[in-house]
Amino acid sequence: MNVSELLILGAAGLFAGILAGFLGIGGGTVLVPLLVALKYAPVQAVATSGLSIVITALSGSIQNWRMGYLNLSQVAGIGFPAVITAQIGAYLAGIFPPYLLLVTFGLLLWLNIYLIEVRKRLTAKKAEEQGEESGSIPSSQFSNNSNILFNPTFAKIATGSAAGLLAGLFGVGGGVIMVPLQILLLGESIKKAIQTSLGVIVITAISATAGHAARGNVLWVVGLILGAGGLLGAQISTRFLPRLPDRTISLAFRSLLAILSIYIFWQAWQKFRY
Repeated sequence: MNVSELLILGAAGLFAGILAGFLGIGGGTVLVPLLVALKYAPVQAVATSGLSIVITALSGSIQNWRMGYLNLSQVAGIGFPAVITAQIGAYLAGIFPPYLLLVTFGLLLWLNIYLIEVRKRLTAKKAEEQGEESGSIPSSQFSNNSNILFNPTFAKIATGSAAGLLAGLFGVGGGVIMVPLQILLLGESIKKAIQTSLGVIVITAISATAGHAARGNVLWVVGLILGAGGLLGAQISTRFLPRLPDRTISLAFRSLLAILSIYIFWQAWQKFRY
């Protein structure tokens, strides 16, 4: 490994860590394509990215916990169903053609963008109506529990199960799925959904990395370099996240989904052609 590759890996880890803290994603969508571009085998890229994600997500989650922004019971309630259903998703992924999986995932991302906006409008309307009934109480004073659509326990299990299934099925970290589902089913603010998602990713990434490590797919030195950059990036972004307006975070997250969907559709077209 030469100096330029070392710098590229460190910078990529830093960028992935910043994304993880700000948007609640593991960073695999950034790191896997980079590692493939650096001529690593795809399975090594996925496995090594997983090791980096463990370090990054753990760093950001510890910081969120220290600042009082991480609910460990919520993380466990969503994370453990995700670990189980991810295995089912991985099995189903071997049944369907790759281009069909990618197209379906791209459509799912578009649906998430739409549903986040729908939920945002419904929540604002409900808060406004309740504010008028109770003497114009600001919407920020309402508990998130008033926005839950389903029983909280069921909603956590459903969120984790769907995130794990879809993450295993599409081979992408569950953050892009967990954040919208928490907003929709649990009525969480986007900031809390991001913080919880990052905690859940610790559980799912450890599970995935352990499986790859047992098969000898993890490049430990590369993963630790990426993880070191990610650790620093996550520390930076988790400190700044609480200071940013929800509207800014929501726009950034939906923009990420839109960009990712375009990339997914392009990948689907390439696989369909060949």
